[in-house]
Amino acid sequence: MPRPSDGLPVRERRFAVAVLVVGTVMAVLDGSIANVALPTIARELHVGASASVWVVNAYQLAVTATLVAFASLGEVRGYRGVYACGIALFTLGSLACALSHSLPALVVARIVQGLGGAAVMSTAPAVYRTIYPSALLGRAVGISALTVASAASAGPALGGAILGVAPWPWLFAINVPVGLAAVLFAWRALPAGTGRGGAYDFPSALLGGPALALFVVALDGAGRRSGLAATLGELLAGIVLAVAFVVRQRSLPAPMLELGIFRIPRFSLAAATSLASFLCQGLAFVALPFLFQLGLGYSAFASGALFTSWPLAIACVAPLAGGLSDRVAPPLLSTIGLGVLAAGVALLAALGPHASAFDIVWRGAVCGAGFGFFQAPNNRELMGSVPRENSGSASGVLATVRVTGQSLGAAVVAIVLASASTAAPATRVGHEAGIVAASHLALWLGAACACVAMLVSGLRLRKEPA
Repeated sequence: MPRPSDGLPVRERRFAVAVLVVGTVMAVLDGSIANVALPTIARELHVGASASVWVVNAYQLAVTATLVAFASLGEVRGYRGVYACGIALFTLGSLACALSHSLPALVVARIVQGLGGAAVMSTAPAVYRTIYPSALLGRAVGISALTVASAASAGPALGGAILGVAPWPWLFAINVPVGLAAVLFAWRALPAGTGRGGAYDFPSALLGGPALALFVVALDGAGRRSGLAATLGELLAGIVLAVAFVVRQRSLPAPMLELGIFRIPRFSLAAATSLASFLCQGLAFVALPFLFQLGLGYSAFASGALFTSWPLAIACVAPLAGGLSDRVAPPLLSTIGLGVLAAGVALLAALGPHASAFDIVWRGAVCGAGFGFFQAPNNRELMGSVPRENSGSASGVLATVRVTGQSLGAAVVAIVLASASTAAPATRVGHEAGIVAASHLALWLGAACACVAMLVSGLRLRKEPA
């Protein structure tokens, strides 16, 4: 199929969208599907609660470290090949996760999964821009935002449902048959663009990704009290790599990441807003399973069911917000949505020890409605503010800020959990009470992050000069 000049015909477009949705759902879903299983995995693999968070961190770190690199590879070699190979690698990693019998083996398999997920998530937004006409960009971004937000939010709910009928390895085994089918359909449905050609910039890939990963590792090391020297060394190494990456990008005629797009105020503010909002989501999604299971006494299955209202609200609101963003100022819609999200997370943080399922569900629905109303307009602003030839860079940044925010959120929760375990009495009851208190604190931090995102988004409401 030749690459279209302004989108695919309707029939081919629907087929391509279905393939993108399936791949994106798998990649995003596995960023949060294991969250609700963390207490179970910690118990069955005989590790602590803070150590079990690495089941989430390993995936997020692998994604964070390689998103921009895969987005650039898609620009150079063509998006379809990178996307299809990403699904194949993700499927292989899923099989390895299902066969793991120790935490180190599971963490390594999650890294493999994360590499495949990064290839999928970094190229999908750019592919949407090639299969939809320019006039329908808001609709395309709305579909993408709905897919990402719903999958990320539905992860704990689906994970709880699977744990209700099967052991935790099935959280990952379910990806294998779906992934194999998605690889085959990707080659048939997606436009066969060849990319711009030229050499791929491997040195930049070895600088930018590890820089981001080292910042998250340093933050996690602070929580594990790995030592001031080690933490400072990781931070310093991350700064050095980041500076080297920026210097290299400025010296290249065709950089891996076009830094000039950050000089566009609409783009940079949208990226900052997205980072703070996903930091909020990362905090909430790792803290809530511990609160539900240890603080409120729900099972893993019930904990997953309590998450359902969040993705359902997103599914209802995101398409509306995506369509509105073609007619109403996206920053206004995003700011309103973030205000609702902040209120919803604060309501969850204020849950009492005897909260009913209804108390939890309606608060989750408020969070989902706010998140759905924010994300589609914000992504439309981010992707639509850059020239079409920089779609790969914008796509990589869009995915990077999302996963970086989630990774930082998980790392902060690990710090809070580790501190609670140290301060709590050396009894099982005291230990669990400390984890519950830490979960409440993490949720209040999440509400604060949503408020910061709302303030940053509000900066875009000022009238820009013509």
